[in-house]
Amino acid sequence: MKFDFTWLEDFLALASTGNFTRAAEERHSSQPAFSRRIRALEEWIGAALVDRSTQPARLTEAGQWFHGVAEELVARTARLPGEAKRVAEAGSRTLRLACTHALSFTFLPRWLRSLESKLTLGPVELVSDVLAHCEALMQQGKVQFVLGHSHPKMPGSLDSDAYLSAVIGSDQLVPVSKPTSRGQAQHRLEKKANREIPVLAYAQESGTGRILRAALGRKLDGIAHQTVFTAHLASVLRSMTLDGRGIAWLPRALVEDDLASGRLVAAGDAAWTVDLEIRLYRPRENIARAAEAFWQASVSRART
Repeated sequence: MKFDFTWLEDFLALASTGNFTRAAEERHSSQPAFSRRIRALEEWIGAALVDRSTQPARLTEAGQWFHGVAEELVARTARLPGEAKRVAEAGSRTLRLACTHALSFTFLPRWLRSLESKLTLGPVELVSDVLAHCEALMQQGKVQFVLGHSHPKMPGSLDSDAYLSAVIGSDQLVPVSKPTSRGQAQHRLEKKANREIPVLAYAQESGTGRILRAALGRKLDGIAHQTVFTAHLASVLRSMTLDGRGIAWLPRALVEDDLASGRLVAAGDAAWTVDLEIRLYRPRENIARAAEAFWQASVSRART
């Protein structure tokens, strides 16, 4: 007789309920068909597993032994896809990395070049997205690493025991404005402004926006201002700032060339600047050898 894996799940359902009718309902089966499968399992094992003379039905001595075996087999089978994936990845040289848009355009290329002095990088698959989507990709096991801005006042969903992280760089959120013809900020953060200060803000879902609100929310509430434009991406807010629409807090790495050339100027003093960490996240569990080497090189470089 050929073994059917579903017999194990049928048997465990019966062992849990002690009732053929309820167990059959749990298994979305008719009772006669369910009973035939239990009989088939007993024939395959070569011993009675259930004492049908009692109500509720009880496991025989052989049934009690087999109960533990069945649980172990079902649990082991459920782990097989994940284990197979890890085995396949163990020999993979491809690095799967998710990175926020702003860092993809600025920090990431230079950082990867610096790592190439420590190891030979294989193929890299990059997903550039907002931080929340990058975090979700990590939680779903679709990427090995996430690179993003962080701040102690606003931990993200990857700041948990399930993940490791390392600070590999620094950045700042700088309030900037388009300059006047005299090189002064068209819009400036002042408590006694003559009119409401136009602010270009991050969307609620934005990781950078969450950090900004945690670090400066109360201080910003203390001055007259109006949110005139909202977007997810720092690059979009940069374009609107260059157009003179208002003040935006942008990563210094994104606007350092604009500040150096005078296309943008600071719109407030140092008290309005937010210091950021650039963090690399990975799962705590074992990862592919190439990914582990990448992690070790990243941590080593950050310490030098």
